[in-house]
Amino acid sequence: MTTDTDPRFAGLPGRPGKIIAVHLSYASRADQRGRRPADPSYFFKVSSSVAASGGTIERPAGTELLAFEGEIALVIGTAARRVSLEDAWQHVGWVTAANDFGLYDLRANDKGSNVRSKGGDGFTPIGPALIDARSVDPGALRLRTWVNGDLVQHDTTAGLIFPLAQFVADLSQHFTLEPGDVILTGTPAGSSVVVPQDVVEVEVDVPDGPSSGRLVTTVIDGPDVAFDGSVGSLPAVDDVQRAEAWGSRDAAGLPEPAKAGLSPELRDKLERTPVAGISQQLRKRGLNNVTIDGVAALTPGTKIVGTAKTLRFVPNREDLFTSHGGGYNAQKRAFDAVGEGEVIVIEARGEAGSGTLGDILAIRAHARGAAGIVTDGGVRDAAAVASVGIPVFSNGAHPAVLGRKHVPWDVDVTIGCGGTTVQPGDIIVGDADGVIVIPPALAEEVVDAALAQEDEDAWIADQVAAGHPVDGLFPMNAEWRARYESERGER
Repeated sequence: MTTDTDPRFAGLPGRPGKIIAVHLSYASRADQRGRRPADPSYFFKVSSSVAASGGTIERPAGTELLAFEGEIALVIGTAARRVSLEDAWQHVGWVTAANDFGLYDLRANDKGSNVRSKGGDGFTPIGPALIDARSVDPGALRLRTWVNGDLVQHDTTAGLIFPLAQFVADLSQHFTLEPGDVILTGTPAGSSVVVPQDVVEVEVDVPDGPSSGRLVTTVIDGPDVAFDGSVGSLPAVDDVQRAEAWGSRDAAGLPEPAKAGLSPELRDKLERTPVAGISQQLRKRGLNNVTIDGVAALTPGTKIVGTAKTLRFVPNREDLFTSHGGGYNAQKRAFDAVGEGEVIVIEARGEAGSGTLGDILAIRAHARGAAGIVTDGGVRDAAAVASVGIPVFSNGAHPAVLGRKHVPWDVDVTIGCGGTTVQPGDIIVGDADGVIVIPPALAEEVVDAALAQEDEDAWIADQVAAGHPVDGLFPMNAEWRARYESERGER
């Protein structure tokens, strides 16, 4: 039986009943992640994950992405239930340092709950000393983290998106915060991966004032015990998780993604080529079923050019939405992984009765350098999405959330969007006439022919404007062709 004298809880008044952690709270971290929340969001951590200063944390055998997150911990002093923002800080008894360790190898199947990825024994060191909350200004606290003696995180509560008291007031709307409960208030930029033998230290203080002291944790190798795949999912990582854990692709040693599949020269030519001209050339080559029908630009005058990253929704079924719709689902994975120069193309079966994305996901795609978004479904928060600045073609606006009509199902697979088949890597071009899909192997040939046809059509238009009848000119007979070739040669 665990008691209040358990050494794991030496940095706290006792064993906390609840540990509530904030997902994203510092502007520096939000800018790093390319998304800024409008309101706080949270997850729970188990009290058995708490550890005292001077302890160790095991990195499980066969995993690679154990990341530290230095944080300010608030310890509730008096019960808070439906308290106002103005009164909330009075319910905080103490402030101290915490380290919200996470194992990104287990993150994908946690679906945002972080139960496995952040719930391990020793994954929440707290302490070593408590600062009386009444003795400090919550807007003037400093947070610093060191790894092997090097300062890697340095921020203050002035850099928070939300004031500390807001977490107390917000959470108290939903349940009673009881004495001893802990709120982990999020981490600033600088969180990264640590390996066995690394020593991580976190300190919360007021400059020239009270301090928590340094919370010290040493990373060690876990025992060589494999996870049991027969009872749960196994650890798995990809380059998206590596970049998130390390803080950036560069820090993870990953090359920046190229503008997928398009050379600068080809991209420039596609930017100058109208969809109607491309359609004409594809039809000459026997490809008629290449237009994504029923979609239009959210912002008139928008041009979109890029390679397809596909996302598939299936019709909503309540049990499947329960298993696939929440947490870190296929929709979120697609927007987190889209590369520079790619276009997210969404199969929504032409169903416009629900949104397939909103402003937060549009911001994420824009921050990652995506070339645009095409969906044959609806767009939620349409005005806000339009203001993000990323080209979006859709079936129209709709206020409903995803679960009304769709279940996010899969990414990077062959899909059907707007009546045409789209494969990952296909070239997508859109303008006022619509959106078209170009097989990559035909792109150079088609765009060169389309640009040549544009020159020819412009010359014909000049002749018509000068008063010539279209008979024999459009299309050109031998006489007009010879004249055109002669003038083109002179140019």
